Amino acid sequence: MDIQISKTTTPKSRPPESELGFGRFFSDHLFAMDFSADKGWHDARIQPYGPFQVDPAAGVFHYGQAMFEGSKAFCGDDGVLRLFRPMAHAERMMAGAPRLCMPTPSAEQMVEACKALVRVDADWVPKASGTSLYLRPTLIATEGFLGVRPANEYRYFIIASPVGSYYGGSGLKPVRIWVETVDVRAPRGGLGAAKAGANYAASLHAAVKAKKAGFDQVLWLDGQTHELVEEVGTMNLFALLGNTLITPPLSDSILAGVTRDSVITLSKDLGLTVEQRALSVKELRAAHAKGELREVFGTGTAAVVSPVGELAFAGETLRINDGAPGALGLKLYETITGIQRGALKDAHGWMVTV
Repeated sequence: MDIQISKTTTPKSRPPESELGFGRFFSDHLFAMDFSADKGWHDARIQPYGPFQVDPAAGVFHYGQAMFEGSKAFCGDDGVLRLFRPMAHAERMMAGAPRLCMPTPSAEQMVEACKALVRVDADWVPKASGTSLYLRPTLIATEGFLGVRPANEYRYFIIASPVGSYYGGSGLKPVRIWVETVDVRAPRGGLGAAKAGANYAASLHAAVKAKKAGFDQVLWLDGQTHELVEEVGTMNLFALLGNTLITPPLSDSILAGVTRDSVITLSKDLGLTVEQRALSVKELRAAHAKGELREVFGTGTAAVVSPVGELAFAGETLRINDGAPGALGLKLYETITGIQRGALKDAHGWMVTV
């Protein structure tokens, strides 16, 4: 892929790594390329970060043709820049885009674009423990028209943000979760398996209510019976019942998380039994009553592993592991972040050198 590079003449000052937070700062450049029905993907470029000019009638605004990915680049303890499982992220976008009738660049092109942007903005990759350069590949419909149909023009672009802890502070902070029984993140037959912007818009209403009530996020249940757990916040869910790690099976209402897949692999490496099966609220309550609900945690690119300290229902709260991070969640977090920083052996070949 021929990528034209135009560097900024007004570079930004770097924020202190202790003040990064998540998604607050953006690097000097972005990658972009365009698609049209007659040209295919073309005009690959790295340019100074800044606003796009997009037609007010663009399909992204009116018909919601928008999806994104999230991956990370790390500066290893050896000073080498690496990406964590970039091909898996690219392949997930390729798998989800057809549900929105959107074309994508090839997985190889998307990985090449991520590498190219990280090379140009290498100085933006933070070095402190717990930090990374978060990459946000995004795909939007740009053709201006009115009429319900797939667009004929698209833009694929990547922005980069130096980040610290997703929830702020250091270490793993257990979160308080509200079990949502009315709103649905993604129904069966919908967009839940694609990382579509619409799924996140659908989650905001319940998430805002939960936060106003003092909770950190929402546990989503299935859209038909409101009895089966699906995702927690914007993450995949895991529960350790006795010595068995359980996660809901993938479906068209659950996103196939790259961190989820990594956790399953590493848990099996540790000798744990891992089951991908339906998990009901009733089973969680029963296991808690018996003292068998040892841990609950979410997994995702942004937070990696997020322990759940409390699951709250109307008039009932399940306190998990006395509200503290569990040993398994902590082990998985330390293993994944250790691999990402080059401190632990990358036995599965997940890291890709920039």
